[in-house]
Amino acid sequence: MSTSTLTLHEDTFYKHFKPYHHPKASYDIWGGLGLETFDADYDLVRSLRGEFVWTVLDGEANDQWIVPGIQYVNRVCYLVTEVPHNDLSIEFRIKHRAASLTKIGLARQIKRPINFR
Repeated sequence: MSTSTLTLHEDTFYKHFKPYHHPKASYDIWGGLGLETFDADYDLVRSLRGEFVWTVLDGEANDQWIVPGIQYVNRVCYLVTEVPHNDLSIEFRIKHRAASLTKIGLARQIKRPINFR
């Protein structure tokens, strides 16, 4: 059995994992959902249960990615979710200058099976 990373659209991340504004966040970044990579926000990230923490990363061609866990290289900010990632091999692509999926496209992405083992 091979382990490959499942890549989905960012809309699926928001719909399924439900990121939220942490009440102890010190900064207003990433539409109010992000935690900074320094100072009190970073201390807060390190104090949280890891399976609820995600990292937003800069990628090639101005795309960004949401990946599980606390990453350090190319990090933009951290996100906290209501639903744990349980170290899934999954990533969410945020295309530069791309519009969100339609309701039908989002529904297709959400219905894709995600193996929670």
